[in-house]
Parts: sequence; structure tokens; C-alpha cells
Amino acid sequence: MSSPLYSATEFRRRAIAQSQTITADSWRESGDARMNPATVAHVQEMKLKDAAVLVAAVDEGDDARLIFTQRTATLRKHSGQIAFPGGAVDEDDDDVESAAAREAEEEIGLDRRLIESVGRLPDYMALSGFRITPVLAVVQPGFSLTLNPVEVDDVFEVPLSFLMDPANHETGSGVWLGGERHYYRMPYEGRNIWGITAGIVRVIYERLYA
Repeated sequence: MSSPLYSATEFRRRAIAQSQTITADSWRESGDARMNPATVAHVQEMKLKDAAVLVAAVDEGDDARLIFTQRTATLRKHSGQIAFPGGAVDEDDDDVESAAAREAEEEIGLDRRLIESVGRLPDYMALSGFRITPVLAVVQPGFSLTLNPVEVDDVFEVPLSFLMDPANHETGSGVWLGGERHYYRMPYEGRNIWGITAGIVRVIYERLYA
């Protein structure tokens, strides 16, 4: 008997399966990179810092929910934006999974022992100077969170069924480094999920659910 499409069980199964198909060029073939081919050559010339974000699916019955943060307005990069918990990979981190779990614990108090990593997405090459690895994970409900007020203003969850519905994937554009840059946006209950975060959500849709 198959699991409901948007359950954490099915998310885990699909995450594991697609992780095995990632190649060195997978990042070029989906999400923001596919919408902005002119930026691919540019970002390849940049010296990027390694970072990781935690895409945590809370096991909420038939419809898992992804955890998002609202960053504080005082941060130097991506201030005030909606993001997945995450940050730079440190020398002491064993791998990107460890980095993503550590950052989630530091930012929102999510106990890393409750995080089950189930796969990765292709790296996201950000024009802000980071090579971001999205780590896909499942978290059981019932955890408690304590926000780091220096980094996070708020934390909230969005149903996977909403995020994986392409009807909710709007597009916009702006000028970046003298050229037009296209991006995804996914407004949800007054919150504007856009930019890198929405681009990562779009890749989840394209690789796991499309």
C-alpha cells in the first residue's frame, strides 16, 4: 500500500531516490538556473563559499509541513527574508548534513538528534557568493523551538501540498549585476517566499513531484 503523496514517508522515499541521480551538472538543469542561463557562466567564475540549509519536513500525517524562518532585519546578508535554517559549512562540520543540523539547532533550537537526513538536492549556486547544498530531512512532530533573536525573527511551517502545487509558483524579475534576473515566489498567508528559498522549493517540486 502506497503512502499519501505529500506524507513524510513519501517525501523520504522520493528524496532518497532522486539523490542517487544527482550529477555534477544537475544544478544547471532546474529551478532558477534554468530560468537564468546567462547567470550560469557568471556564477561559475565566482569563488563560492560552501553553505548548507535544512529542508525539514515535519511528519504531520498525510500532509508534511516544511519549516521556514524569517531572518532578522539586522543580518548582513539576506536580512528580513524568508529562508530555510542554515548557513556556512564550518571546518569542524563532518559534512553538509552536520552543518545543516548544527545551523538549525543554533538558529531555531531544533534538536539535531531529532533530524533524519534523507537526501540532498543539487547545489544551488547563489550570486551572493555561496554554494548552497539543500539537505532534505524528516522531523517527527512534538519538538520545541527556541529562536536565536540575533538571526531569526520568526519560524513557521507550510504544507508540502501547497508548496508542491505548481499553481502556487509565481515568477518575477529584477535587475541584478546589470542584467535581468528571473525568480520564483510563493506567497503564503501574507508571507513572501521568494528568491533562493523559493528556487530551492521549485527544485524539490521538479525533482521529487513533477
